Amino acid sequence: MINLYSDTQTLPTDAMYEAMKTAELGDDVQRADPTVNLLEEKVAKLFGKEAAILMPTGTMANLASLLVHGKHGSEVFLEPANHVYLYEAGALCSVAGYTPTFFQANRGRPDPDSFRQSIRMRDDHFPNPRVLWLENTHNAGGGVVLQPELQKEMVHIARENELSVHVDGARIFNASTKLNIPVSDLVSNVDSIGFCLSKGLSCPLGSVLVGTESFCDEARRVRKRLGGGMRQAGIVAACGLVALESEVPRLKEDHENALQLAEGLAQIDGLGVDPSRVETNMIFIDTSGWKVEAYDATLLLKEKGVLISDMNSTTLRVVTHRMFKREEISEVINIFKLTKDQLV
Repeated sequence: MINLYSDTQTLPTDAMYEAMKTAELGDDVQRADPTVNLLEEKVAKLFGKEAAILMPTGTMANLASLLVHGKHGSEVFLEPANHVYLYEAGALCSVAGYTPTFFQANRGRPDPDSFRQSIRMRDDHFPNPRVLWLENTHNAGGGVVLQPELQKEMVHIARENELSVHVDGARIFNASTKLNIPVSDLVSNVDSIGFCLSKGLSCPLGSVLVGTESFCDEARRVRKRLGGGMRQAGIVAACGLVALESEVPRLKEDHENALQLAEGLAQIDGLGVDPSRVETNMIFIDTSGWKVEAYDATLLLKEKGVLISDMNSTTLRVVTHRMFKREEISEVINIFKLTKDQLV
């Protein structure tokens, strides 16, 4: 099976398994795991922030950020295709107690004018405006990168209105790789950011939340409240340390493979693929010309040996990662050809 369902499908590298076996461990709830402490120190320095905290998942990192920046009755500004709104079981509202206020965006890239217009005067009739929420890269937008100048404009509006700014940077290293800009430069003007170890970086689990010392101290308390306190978490952190050294530098390969695969798929008549929209490691495929819905197409592709996901009834998503090799590109293209010929 060629697994292109997501970059969450990766298994740890041999170096990660070895690091897990030899990691020095302690009780992270007591801040006594030296491997976790080392990862957090390295990440904070890498991102140019005061502190970092290891979290079990990206969803918990996002939820903790909301709970630190505000409280029940707060308002968060975001565009309606953000991961935190679509794919995190409604925790933004049901657990954090936020009211979402939406602004317009183009494939995940926010519209500053729409954002400005969405901000109301402070009034007892309205929720308390607290957070501007950004996503980089943008999952539902197709792995697109939030350009620094656009982020700067959004942050400027947020500061004018006394809002905190959080970046859901689950795949921020893909953005950094695409732009050839250090992550510290990408997040220098925001208050907090979370990124996933378990997506393109091949770790078995884990995310890291980054911000000020006081932000991370409170996030640690929130993590405990949410049930995320971990003990000998150095086995997770050890993988993260390996990932920063070996997996971040190779993300460019995923981008190159995605583009080459997209260019091949675009040659198939009736298959809607635009290689110019492939910025990082995701390809979106329009299947509106097929006789079945996208989900049913994923089942047929799986029967032939390719595992991918559907975004909606007419869109498939392909995600490249470390375990997908360049020599498999032609095989995937041929399987798509066979499936398309079967359906059209």
